[in-house]
Order: sequence, then C-alpha cells, then structure tokens
Amino acid sequence: MIQGTYAILPDLPAVGGNEGVAQVIEVGSQVKSLKAGDWVIPRDAGLGTWRTEAVLAEDDVFSVPNSIPLLSAATLGVNPCTAFRMLSDFEDLRPGDSVIQNAANSGVGQAVIQIAAARGINTINIIRDRPDFTQLSDRLKAIGASHVIREESLRRPEMKELFKTCSKPKLALNGVGGKSATELLRHLQVGGSMVTYGGMSKQPVTVPVVRHHFK
Repeated sequence: MIQGTYAILPDLPAVGGNEGVAQVIEVGSQVKSLKAGDWVIPRDAGLGTWRTEAVLAEDDVFSVPNSIPLLSAATLGVNPCTAFRMLSDFEDLRPGDSVIQNAANSGVGQAVIQIAAARGINTINIIRDRPDFTQLSDRLKAIGASHVIREESLRRPEMKELFKTCSKPKLALNGVGGKSATELLRHLQVGGSMVTYGGMSKQPVTVPVVRHHFK
C-alpha cells in the first residue's frame, strides 16, 4: 500500500497501517454497539492504525474480547482470517489430509500452520534457503509444522520420500507466484485446489497445460 501497488489505496493524505487493536476512550451519545474500555479492531483495510489516537465512526471498527492476548488482538484482522478462510472454503479437509504452502514463515503461513495443526491436518511448508534455515525450520515445527522444505527441494527425489509418509496435498496455498507457484502444482493431488492470495515475487502464476488439464 505504501508503494502504491496494492489494489486498495486510501485517499491521500493518509495514515498507514491495516492492523492493530485500540481501546475505546469515549463514545458519542448515539453509539450503541461500543462502550468505553472496549477493545476494537478495524472493520476493513486502510483505516490507518499507525497512530496513538483517532476519532472514528462506530461502523469503522468492531469489538474483540479483551481476554485474548494483546498481540493476538493486534494481529487478528488480516492474516489469521485469510488463513482460516483458505483452509475452510476450498477443500473439505479432514484430519490426516495435507496442505502445501509457500511463504510459510509469513503471517498467513504461520496462521495456516497453527490452525491446520489444531485440526490434525499435515502442512508441507516451503521457505527459501537462508543461513538460518535450521533455526527457522525448528521454530515453524514448534508451532505445528509437519514438514519444512527448502524451495529448491521441490524438484528433488526427496519429495517422493516425503509422500511415502504423508498424503499428497488436497490444497496448495500460494502467496509468492512465479516458479514457486508452478512447483506447488507439481505436488498437488489430482482434483485439488491451488489458492493464490499474494504475489510477493511480483511474477505471474504460470500453470503448465498438463497440470491444468489432468490435475
């Protein structure tokens, strides 16, 4: 949004920030759904949360329980919701089923890992190689990741070994685009779904004809 390349652009001048949690200090006499002391999060993107105070319309926000962790409330509105809907809306996933995703260490990716683990669903998590790969892999496994794979490994025989102990994924979640998305399709179960929710590589999603026709 700051670059001006996102589909949702607020009118300028604008305050940045799509996520955050605030506490209501005061309400107007006509406000019915909120009261002082309530925790609230933005109803939609582009509200502008990088500020300490704001005067907003009642319909701009909705309340969340103040019994949940503060950090959870502050990051609830975008990434966990995206993860939840993608895991719920496209395939009927049951315990023991598998999901494959790139950008696995992103906000959405980590939410997918945790929600899937709570449902007994295996996750195959793709991240780019980096000097701290082992530490990142361990951290993702600690929050519930079943498998953490380097992007370069998607074309290697080790994937066949992985699928001897893990079912082929019904669902692929693509937040990167480009070659990474094409590689996800390679391992998708016949009749499965690939959902694209982001394009961090800024490269188009290329679907080989053989995958499109026969998977």
